[in-house]
Amino acid sequence: MTANQSNLEGKVAFITGGNRGIGLETARGLGKLGAHVVIGSRDGERGKVAAAALQAEGIQAESMKFDVLLADDRQAAYAFFEQKYGKLDILINNAGVQKEVEHLVPMNETSSVTPDTLRETFEANFFTLVELTQLLLPLIRKSPAGRIVNLSSVLGSLALHSNPEAPIYNMKVFAYDTSKAAVNMFTIHLAHELRDTPIKVNSAHPGWVKTEIGGQYAELDAAEGSKTSVMLASLPVDGPTGQFFFMNNQLPW
Repeated sequence: MTANQSNLEGKVAFITGGNRGIGLETARGLGKLGAHVVIGSRDGERGKVAAAALQAEGIQAESMKFDVLLADDRQAAYAFFEQKYGKLDILINNAGVQKEVEHLVPMNETSSVTPDTLRETFEANFFTLVELTQLLLPLIRKSPAGRIVNLSSVLGSLALHSNPEAPIYNMKVFAYDTSKAAVNMFTIHLAHELRDTPIKVNSAHPGWVKTEIGGQYAELDAAEGSKTSVMLASLPVDGPTGQFFFMNNQLPW
């Protein structure tokens, strides 16, 4: 699969958790394709610094103080895009947490994961992702070619976790993995609901990336980790929907 990565002029993109790491590189990649990118950052000042850095590269960028966990911030994001642009073309649900282990190394502590860790992980990675997407969907429907990219992980794949031959078989990070499996199910369901519209909804595995979540043993840098999200955000009209990708490779659910 290849995407037509020349069609983002005039598009407005919102990247949650966009002031650093994969989110910032996704904003940079979309901006280089002509999109006007809006960075959502929990730290307003860091968001401004990130947007200024993109602007210095010739990218149309701005930032907003945005914490996906806060209902007021989600409402403020809707009001911002509705009032300033009247639409939203691209939503990158990039923000997320991993609270169980410092580095994603082979492990399995399923029997001792606390209810608080499960709830906090699902709140950040799943429930608020769904709430934000539902809230912004009326604006995405106003786009001639809306794109929703949900940041998942190969660690959310049931097929691979149950396969002893899979490279992730021993990487059982229970709360994080199950939250990403839930994100994948949301992708499938929302894509089905929107199948007769121009909107495409896909899950992205960024790869094992050197970020706070990925840890020091990760293989890819953030720029490489952003490529799948940029690809899915710039899909042509005949591109896939309701699928799970790493780069050009479709992953099993």
